[in-house]
Parts: sequence; C-alpha cells; structure tokens
Amino acid sequence: MLSSTLINKREKLLAWLEQAGRVGVAFSAGVDSTVLAKAARLACGSGALALLAESPSLPRGTMEEAVSLAKRIDIPLQILQTGEFLRPEYQANAGNRCYFCKQTLYLCLLERKAKLGIDIVVNGTNLDDLGDYRPGLQAAEEFDVRSPFVEVELTKPEIRELARDWDLPVWDKPAAPCLSSRIAHGLEVTVERVRRVDEAERFLKEFLQISELRVRHEFHELARIEVPLSSLELLTREANAATIVQFLRDLGFRYVTVDLAGFRSGSLNDVLQLQI
Repeated sequence: MLSSTLINKREKLLAWLEQAGRVGVAFSAGVDSTVLAKAARLACGSGALALLAESPSLPRGTMEEAVSLAKRIDIPLQILQTGEFLRPEYQANAGNRCYFCKQTLYLCLLERKAKLGIDIVVNGTNLDDLGDYRPGLQAAEEFDVRSPFVEVELTKPEIRELARDWDLPVWDKPAAPCLSSRIAHGLEVTVERVRRVDEAERFLKEFLQISELRVRHEFHELARIEVPLSSLELLTREANAATIVQFLRDLGFRYVTVDLAGFRSGSLNDVLQLQI
C-alpha cells in the first residue's frame, strides 16, 4: 500500500502531466521512463506518446522490451533514428559524451515536435539523479525538456513503489545505462566495442545467473568485470574462469580481469572525479 506522502506525490505528478498538454516521453524501457509513460497515459490519454531512440548503444532485446511495455501501458510508441554514433564529439568519448548523445536526441525531437503532435518532451530524471554526474541534464535544460519527477520531488525508491503499485514488471529492474557508458573515457566509442560489451554481459548474466553486473571496456582491449562481492567466488572458480576468458577473447578482448572492489554503478566516472 502506498504511503499518504507518495499518494500525494502521485496525484501531483498526474496533475502536472495533465496540464502539460500533449506529452512526449523520452522512453528507454527502464523503470523511470516506464513509470513516466504510464503516468502520462493515465493523465493525458491519447495525448501521450512514448519516444524511443534506436541506437547501437541499446542492449540487445531492449527494443522488443520497449514495444512490449508500450503495449502493456497502451501508449503509442514512436521509434526514432538519432545518429549520435556519427558525431565525432560522441565518438571521442570524453567525460561529457552523454551531453552530445542527449543533445542529438533532443534536437531530433525538437525538430519533429509538430509532426509528432506533442507540446512538450519529458524525461525520467528523478530527484536522486541530481546528485550524480550527468552531463545529459545540461542538454535537457538547453532544449527545455522537463523532468516531472524532479518537479514533484519523486525519488528512485518511490518510483519503484509506483511501478509495483501499477503492476509494471520493471519495478525491480536493475539500472541499465547505455552500453557506451561501459567504454573507458578517452577510448573511442564504436559500434564494435559496444556490441562486444553487450555480448559479454549477456553471456555472463546467463552463465553466472547474476542479474546485475558490468563489463568495462578499458584500453588495450582489456575487459574489467564487476559483479557483486558476494558473487566474486563464481568468477574465480577454475572451470568458470577458463570458460569466461575464452568467451571474452573470442569476442575480441585481449585481457580479462576481475575488479575486486565489486560492482559499482558508474565506476568509470571515478577517473573524472580525480581530474576535477
């Protein structure tokens, strides 16, 4: 059962969206954007539209999941080609790569607002995101993309509660940043590298039966595997290690390492913090 505080925030969210007019939701099939799409459908009815950018940085299966979720929510889904991989600034993969990705997406949406029949674009940024390093937020501000969760002060745990209350299957889905976020800053982002990371993570999740892990693509074709500390022993078993090393080498990695600090979301940003 939702708390009275969360019920109040939910009603504020629905009222905010209803007053916004025809709403386009930047959609990724993650918990935040799925809850926002559901809220937009409830508040705006046929005036709500989900917008998904097709990109090599999406893990395989995301497109199918997005289509399925949109059908479940009963919200129309528009798939867009944005072409961020064609931008040298994005490929260079400096610390502000995410800015150029979002800038490309939001510019595409701005140019198509009239054709799409929407008055406003909203994203799933929540209150907890504001304490993290997210250069994409600058692009949202520049293109007047709004963040309703922030404006009604919804946190990530509260959004998960809403997802469960609305019977959305993503309520406990782990965070799933784009595949480009696995590439070490300064190492060029290419379709081949993100594909390699995607295949490695898919294999490890199935082989080890772990739902949340990362394969970081470092320089010199080195794969740095992060799993929860409780699962480290699975990686170091002799038979498992041999199978994992062979699979990742077949993908194109030259070296395979295990991070003894365990899984940390956004760990590649540690380097950026040292440079500040």
